[in-house]
This record gives sequence, structure tokens and C-alpha cells, in this order.
Amino acid sequence: MIRAVLFGVIFCLTLPGRYAMAVEEPAFKTILHEGGFEVRDYPALVVAEVTVTGGQKEAAGKGFRLLAHYIFGGNKQSQKIAMTAPVVQESTGEKIPMTAPVTQTKKSEAWVVRFIMPPGSSLDGLPIPNDPRVELRALAPARFAVLRFSGLAQEDDVAAKTAELMKLVSAHRLNSTGMPSLAQYNPPWTLWFLRRNEVMVPVDR
Repeated sequence: MIRAVLFGVIFCLTLPGRYAMAVEEPAFKTILHEGGFEVRDYPALVVAEVTVTGGQKEAAGKGFRLLAHYIFGGNKQSQKIAMTAPVVQESTGEKIPMTAPVTQTKKSEAWVVRFIMPPGSSLDGLPIPNDPRVELRALAPARFAVLRFSGLAQEDDVAAKTAELMKLVSAHRLNSTGMPSLAQYNPPWTLWFLRRNEVMVPVDR
């Protein structure tokens, strides 16, 4: 059985050559804004995703390559699809209690890595992947609590910011409904103090 990891990861990997950094992000409505803390409503989204195993970084690399191949023409129609930010990586397994947003030892690891499809995409309108490991899915509208921070987003930083986010969620009497995630919106060569990171967790509406 796959053991759950206590936070998922949303980030962009090194994008050499044609893998240019995406500039478009999913639209959302800000419900609450207090400094670096926000509550946002995201609309329904269509994603391409793969499930891969390995450590966090290894799985991200595997998933990214599979999905990048799909959007750069690895599909039945040989159609290129615009890339959006961020790339989404989250662990599979059991739901994690709100009181324990830290990493844990795992017997095995499995990750779902997602690319969000461009606005206006539909399951019927997207090209069929050549690789059966790539699945197209529709995600329902969702509300997220988000905490923004800068820096390199090292593992200890992420754990600390996740704990801070969960305290804010509790203080605002929100109920988490899924696993916290890390979002990174800049390519790796961005100076550390210019990087935009976010930890986010789905909450009840």
C-alpha cells in the first residue's frame, strides 16, 4: 500500500531548449487577502496527468518528461498544446491530518504529476495521448487557502511554511479537504530572492 506524503509539490522543473517557462496561469477569484495569506476559488480545470513512482525529485522528472512529450506533439493528432504554470505534483495515498504537515518515512512512493490545460480546454477537444500513461481528467471547482513566500523552497522551508499555513487555516475556521502542496512559478535560474513560492491546501467552501 502506498503511504501518503504530507505535502504535495507544485513546481516547474528545468526547461532546457524548447521547454520555455509558461506565462499563463489558471484564473482564480480571491476571497480573502491578508498579507501573504489568501483564500482563492479556482474554476473547473482540465488536466493531463501521469502517476509515477520514486523520490519526489525523481518522480517529478519522470512525470514532467512524459507530459511534456504529450503537449509538444506526442498525441494522435501530433498537435502542440500551450503549456501553463504551474506544473502540479502531489502524492497519492491516504488523506493527511491537518495537524501533521511534515514529511514522513515511506515504504514506497507514488506521485500524480499534472499539467493544467489551457483555458477553454475540454476532454473531448484535447488530442488523445500516444502514451497510455498520460490521462486526461476534469477537475471540479475548488477553494484553496494559500500562503506566499520567496526563496529557494528547501524542504525545511516548505515544512515550516506548511505548518504556518495550517495554523492560518485553523485560525480562520477553515476545514482542509486534502493535502497541502507547494507551488513554484519560476524557472530554476531565477535569483532566490525573486522566486515566487506558495503552499496551498484545499478547504471547504
